[in-house]
Amino acid sequence: MTQTASDPNCFTDVAVIGGGPGGATVSSLLAEKGWRVTLFEKDAFPRFHIGESLLPRNLAIFARLGVLDGIRRIGVPKRGAEFIPHIPNRSTRTFYFSEALKPISPYAFQVPRDGFDRLLLDNARHKGVTVHQPATVDGIELDRAGTHELQVRGEEGDRQLWRCSFLVDASGRDSFLGRRLRWKWKNPRNDMAAIYAHFQDGQRRQGPDEGNISVYWFEQGWLWLIPLPGGVMSVGAVCGMDYLRSRRGSLADFFRETIERCPEARDRLTGAHRIGEIHATGSYSYRSRKSYGHRFLMVGDAYTFLDPVFSSGVLLAMRGGELGAETVDQALRRPRRGWLYLRRHQRQMDRAIGRLAWFVYRFHTPAMRELFSLPGAGEVARDRSNLFRMKAAVISLLGGDFFYPRGIRLPLLLFKGVYYVTAMRYRRAPRS
Repeated sequence: MTQTASDPNCFTDVAVIGGGPGGATVSSLLAEKGWRVTLFEKDAFPRFHIGESLLPRNLAIFARLGVLDGIRRIGVPKRGAEFIPHIPNRSTRTFYFSEALKPISPYAFQVPRDGFDRLLLDNARHKGVTVHQPATVDGIELDRAGTHELQVRGEEGDRQLWRCSFLVDASGRDSFLGRRLRWKWKNPRNDMAAIYAHFQDGQRRQGPDEGNISVYWFEQGWLWLIPLPGGVMSVGAVCGMDYLRSRRGSLADFFRETIERCPEARDRLTGAHRIGEIHATGSYSYRSRKSYGHRFLMVGDAYTFLDPVFSSGVLLAMRGGELGAETVDQALRRPRRGWLYLRRHQRQMDRAIGRLAWFVYRFHTPAMRELFSLPGAGEVARDRSNLFRMKAAVISLLGGDFFYPRGIRLPLLLFKGVYYVTAMRYRRAPRS
C-alpha cells in the first residue's frame, strides 16, 4: 500500500541513502545520539563489491561502532603493502605499518565486502536504525523551508513518500544528489579504469606476510592482489582509459592478457581459477562541486572517489560518516549555524583528500615508482627515502594518517622535495 507524507510513520529525523560503510557508520552514530534514523539501501545483501583492503586507522572506528571483534572473525590480518617495480635492477619492497612514524596498529585487515558490509549494516539495525532493503530512492524534493521529501520504491514496486529533517547521501558511486544537482564532475587528473575479479587458490606469501596486499606496476598501470578468507584472491588491474579502449576481444581475454603483463603476478595465479564475474569500471575518479547544502550532506563515494591505490576508499567513507554524524547532530540541534558545521565538514574531508591526492596523481610516474622501490631495510644507509624519517612518514600516510597529519608534515614535505628532484632527472634524461 502506498503511504503518503501525512502518515506519521513516514517521517524521520535523518534519512540516509545507501547502506555501505559510510551510510552504516553515520546512521549508527546518529542513532546512538537519539535521532530517528531511516536508511534506504537499494541492493539486497550480500553483494559483490571491491574495496576489500582496510587501513590501521579503520580500527578505531570499528571499536567505536562495536564491530572490531566481528571484523577480526571475517578478516585476514594485513601487516603492510608490498610494491613490485617494473624497473630493472629493483626488487620488491614491503612497507610495514609497524614502521610508521606514528604507529597506530601493526596491522589492518583484508575483508570480503559482502560479509563486511552486512556486518556494518546489521550493527546499524542493532543500534536502532530503521533499514529498508531493498528500497530505491528514485525521486526527491529538497525544501529550504520545511522538510525534504523522498520517493521510495520497494522490492515489489510499492511506493512510499518519506519526509525528513536532514538527508545524508551515502549512495556511493551512484552519487544520488551529485547527479541530480549536476554537481558531479569527472576528475581530469586521474582518467583511469579498473578491471577486477576474484580467483580461488592463488599463491599467497608465507608467514606473517600472508595477508599483505601486493601492488605490481606494469607499463600501462598497476595490478593488485589481495588475499581474502577461504583461499580467495581479489585481483584487479588499474590502467589508463586509452589502454582499456584498446580491447578487441572479450573482457575475460583482455583481463588475462593484462595479468600476463606482470609475470610475477601471473605466476602467483598459476593453477588458480576465476570465481564469479569480471567487472570493469571506467573513468572512476570524480568529485562533486560541494558536499553539502541546506540540511543535506554527502559522505564517502557519494561526494568523491579518488583511486584504490592506497586502499583509502573505506576509510574516507567511514571517517566521513563519523565526522558527518557529529556535523548532522550539531546542525539539527543548532539549525541557524548548520551551514558552518557543514562547511567545516567539507574542509576536513577536502584537506584529507588533498593530502592523499598528491601521491595518487604521481603514483604512475617513473619518479614515484623509483622512490617506492629503493633498497630495503638492509641497505638503509643508501635509501634516500629513509632520510629524516621520510619513509616512516609515508607509511603513516599509507596507514590512514591523511586525516591526522600532525607530526608527519615536515618529513612528507621533504619527501615531496626528493620526488621533484627525481622527477626533474627523468625529464632531463635523453630519450632513446
